[in-house]
Amino acid sequence: MTTSDTHRAIDAVWRIESARLIAGLARMLRDVGLAEELAQDALVIALEKWPESGVPDNPGAWLMATAKHRAIDRLRRIKLQQRKHEELGHELERDWEDATAEFEANADDDIGDDLLRLVFTACHPVLSMEARVALTLRMLGGLTTDEIARAYLVSESTVAQRIVRAKRTLAEAQVPFEVPRADELGERLSSVLSVIYLIFNEGYSATAGDDLIRPALCEEALRLGRIVAELAPEEPEVHGLVALMEIQTSRTRARTGPDGAPVLLLDQDRSRWDRLLIQRGFAALTRARKLRGALGPYSLQAAIAACHAQATTAEETDWKTIVALYDALSQLTPSPVVELNRAVAVSMAFGPAAGLELVDALVAEPALANYHLLPSVRGDLLAKLGRHQEAHAEFMRAAGLTRNNREQEFLTERARVSAPDMAPPSEMKQ
Repeated sequence: MTTSDTHRAIDAVWRIESARLIAGLARMLRDVGLAEELAQDALVIALEKWPESGVPDNPGAWLMATAKHRAIDRLRRIKLQQRKHEELGHELERDWEDATAEFEANADDDIGDDLLRLVFTACHPVLSMEARVALTLRMLGGLTTDEIARAYLVSESTVAQRIVRAKRTLAEAQVPFEVPRADELGERLSSVLSVIYLIFNEGYSATAGDDLIRPALCEEALRLGRIVAELAPEEPEVHGLVALMEIQTSRTRARTGPDGAPVLLLDQDRSRWDRLLIQRGFAALTRARKLRGALGPYSLQAAIAACHAQATTAEETDWKTIVALYDALSQLTPSPVVELNRAVAVSMAFGPAAGLELVDALVAEPALANYHLLPSVRGDLLAKLGRHQEAHAEFMRAAGLTRNNREQEFLTERARVSAPDMAPPSEMKQ
């Protein structure tokens, strides 16, 4: 095996084992930041040794054992009283021997609780949402700061600062490394799901940059969702979110054309939708329904996605059912964005005039003031009603609001098509 082959193998091992390694270390040290640092130290040693010695048979246990020794060395350097120092060292060494044996003998079973603790810690409400996202991708996804920075189009130093601050905040707040008590579980789980949902949405529809979709983020969010679903199998909304992501991800190949330009849902080639992912999504939605009669917000969104997935052609879409699902969603989690999506469904079920009436009621909504999809939807409905000059203006406004280059090009072209006789912006009088 060449050095490059070994490095690729190490990268793959790290992606698989890093979360479990950090979780096991954090349980012993009660310090997520130190656990992540020691895990990174073990990775550096692997990069030095494995090209010569080869990848060990049980790389996870090797990394754990290496991190254990680093932890003991670190504690021995702490300036404490000699007697206390020795007691801590011996006690920790015994704990680590037990933990390493458990990790090697029963990695998949015993580490589950540790992973769940790590999930709740990385997504703790004491952190800002940006910090939660960065820490989750780092701790649970095994992504480097550079990879996270490229995914979110921010500088590597910005991501590094977010992660450092997040660790410091967790330490200063003395956040316990544990699964929340029953009375806190619902709120804390909601935070976890929100983080995963945000990661997925950024991958599904990139806020800025040259690409409409960032598949790596979608895949990472889906992987995290599946992990949480395995760790918390009795929580219906976990399965609802997984169902939503599975079904949405199934459309990836059909959502862009050969040149990377967006393809609207109704224009997509549905033969390119991934039927396996759709089936997995249906199965997850069924699990959510069985666990709770009334669907939660993620499950309702998954049910809407399922309506689209069940239609073999755009014309077969059951828009009235989708309207009913949006009605339920707006009652459960009212928001202007939900109302905008509901207006689209109403326009498909009852005509563009009915949809436009609902959209017009949202124009003054402060939360949508800079939301490019509001003028985009309004432009589409105006075009369907033959009000082409107004549609042109709305599409141009939407193009000016989005920071995604692909969407901007797409909306500018829609403006041109909606009113071809109008001069392009460069030719208009200033």
